[in-house]
Amino acid sequence: MSVTEAPVVWFEKLRRIDVAKVGGKNSSLGEMIQTLAQRGVDVPAGFATTADAYWNYVDENGIRDAMAALIADWTTGKASLAETGATVRKLFLRGDWPKETAKAIIDAYRELSERAGRTDASVAVRSSATAEDLPDASFAGQQETFLNVAGEKALLDACRRCFASLFTDRAISYRQAKGFDHMKVALSIGVQQMVRSDIGGSGVMFSIDTETGFDKVVLINAAWGLGENVVQGAVDPDEYQVFKPLLDQPSLTPIIAKKKGAKAIKMIYGNADQPTRNVPTSRAEREAFVLADEEILTLARWAATIEQHYGCAMDMEWARDGETGRLYIVQARPETVQSNREAAVFKAYHIKSKGKQIVSGLSIGDAIVSGQVCLIETAKDIEQFVDGSILVTSTTDPDWVPIMKRAAAIVTDHGGRTSHAAIVSRELGLPAVVGTGDATRLLHTGQQITVSCAEGDEGMIYEGVAEYDIETLNMGDVPTTETKVMLNLANPGAAFRWWKLPADGVGLARMEFVISNAIRIHPMALVHFDRLKDEAAKEEIAALTAAYDDKAEYFVDQLSEGLARIAAALYPKPVIVRMSDFKTNEYAGLVGGAEFEPKEENPMIGFRGASRYYSPRYREGFALECRAIRKLRNKLGFKNVVVMIPFCRSVSEAEKVLEVMAENGLKRGENGLQVYVMCEIPSNVILAKQFAQHFDGFSIGSNDLTQLTLGVDRDSGELADLFDEQDEAVKWMIRSVITEAEKAGAKIGICGQAPSDHPEFAKFLVDCGIDSISVSPDSFVVVKKKVAEAEGRRSAAA
Repeated sequence: MSVTEAPVVWFEKLRRIDVAKVGGKNSSLGEMIQTLAQRGVDVPAGFATTADAYWNYVDENGIRDAMAALIADWTTGKASLAETGATVRKLFLRGDWPKETAKAIIDAYRELSERAGRTDASVAVRSSATAEDLPDASFAGQQETFLNVAGEKALLDACRRCFASLFTDRAISYRQAKGFDHMKVALSIGVQQMVRSDIGGSGVMFSIDTETGFDKVVLINAAWGLGENVVQGAVDPDEYQVFKPLLDQPSLTPIIAKKKGAKAIKMIYGNADQPTRNVPTSRAEREAFVLADEEILTLARWAATIEQHYGCAMDMEWARDGETGRLYIVQARPETVQSNREAAVFKAYHIKSKGKQIVSGLSIGDAIVSGQVCLIETAKDIEQFVDGSILVTSTTDPDWVPIMKRAAAIVTDHGGRTSHAAIVSRELGLPAVVGTGDATRLLHTGQQITVSCAEGDEGMIYEGVAEYDIETLNMGDVPTTETKVMLNLANPGAAFRWWKLPADGVGLARMEFVISNAIRIHPMALVHFDRLKDEAAKEEIAALTAAYDDKAEYFVDQLSEGLARIAAALYPKPVIVRMSDFKTNEYAGLVGGAEFEPKEENPMIGFRGASRYYSPRYREGFALECRAIRKLRNKLGFKNVVVMIPFCRSVSEAEKVLEVMAENGLKRGENGLQVYVMCEIPSNVILAKQFAQHFDGFSIGSNDLTQLTLGVDRDSGELADLFDEQDEAVKWMIRSVITEAEKAGAKIGICGQAPSDHPEFAKFLVDCGIDSISVSPDSFVVVKKKVAEAEGRRSAAA
């Protein structure tokens, strides 16, 4: 018999061209088993019923005409969606199996059990509609899945319920919205050997960043137990990000982010009456990562392999067997949101003023929305939703989709980036903040709030109506220039948002942002934890570093991973990372910092920058910074990172810093390491020729150079009118150092605010012959155009 004639076909005999026969899900499983098994991708064995089997069931039970009539009544307004769905489902649930189909399912199940070496093997029974997983329609969660089904009678019952689930209310409304003919869509049932993830772990994986469409990362969510909790958003999972371009180098571990989720519950096997149930996780499970680094890398490599084979970004589900420790891919489908976004145009939202922050979570999308809260805690109260309000709830499932479509934004207590709420929000183009923990406790119906997903990977909920603007950036309008135009970046959580900009690299990556926001602890307080006198600080540090035996390793991991996300965004273009440049008062504000910092009258020109790196007061802290850079370049693989030294007052100080760096494994010129120096002190300009002998390049910091050239405190409101980066004295300094750098063969750029605040300043820089200009992302397009104009005039004049 051919595939179209048989009621059942084994996965290994299916290919992705068989969507019309067995649906997208099942044809994809067959495709992977046939083509990717030899490349190491493991997929559990199983079989599928065909579309013919579905229509045979329909016709044997004489329900085709009744289905058509019921759907027609609904589409003409004679019946409600709920009435229609319930009546059609009853037609299926009361039907009898055609003998040939039932026999084929039972025979295949017995063979599958025999292959597994078990009697009545436990299987997953999944629905696979013949119109699903298309490039513009994900059909996520529209039909039912039944886990831990064991025994022939239970299997046939689960299969019957799968057929009925083609007519859940959500599936009917989704097909209607997408323009599919209900009477032409069939349902195939996938019967797949269960992976014992109930005693292992499972989750969801994307071969693309789900929020920005950045195509060089794999995003993995992981939780203990069966994977339904991750998909449904009932649990806050671990999140890992892996950089794809470096996965083929075995010596590297390009995991650029690891975030531990709360993982409060896990789904495990139940009994015959209730095949699965949720139980609380242990404290040890909540405190541990679900996946080890090698497992993360294996899954990421599989994701890259699957994506390469299918030729598009992929959305996958994975599971780890707790008995064998083996990893499996249990589903793979095309990603349908970011892949269909117009690459040349994107909107940038900028928040200008905002109220007090109430709660935060994971940001989904990149927009900002203000509106009134409509708090709905359970599905039974869905009818109370007010159109156009911000939906706040604990978690969502496919039954919530009709009101999600009517919301302005969505906020949930639970869920990760691959949860139902996140997936549907993306598909609907709505901003959402998921996994807040307690939004339903802190927010109330009628409250005016602002949902901001424009500030990085952390989504914020603010009181009241915030002020913000929206800028549309069209990449098709960006000219090419000889002068490099780079980006100033600080926030790793927002770095991927700018990957589409045709920038020439990152001219300034600020280490301080990662230290103050992700690490929060003074590095010397980690090195000398035992000598801390502040008990409150010790308690906070102990909590933050609970997973680390060596507290200093916490600093190294967090800093290297934070910087890795910035380095990844524009890889392999250069990314210039400035070593820490906090002032003493800023360092003192870090947890445990007050005990290690002197009190200064004028921190702006005090113990900062290079002077700290060789000082006994901070030398051990700088050693941790060096360790983080070493890990970033040598273990994570970001050799595109250039190190930059700030506020280096003298040539002798430069020699001391380079010596300390070499002692800590960062020797200039070794393994391609380049070291730049900030040009922000008049001495850097006056002795540019000597500084160029010790550094590979200069980066002009126009803020400090202006301050120290004019003798104006840049933070003084009284002197604001005197602080002018375009003052002739400042321009003389800039012109002079560019000339000297060029003579010495050293690179020179500018990373201060001047080009961002005054795009016309770009003309002056181009005329001086500067190599690169680094600006804030929102100024990039304007500055790029100004540079192109200046280069054009310069060429015409020549």
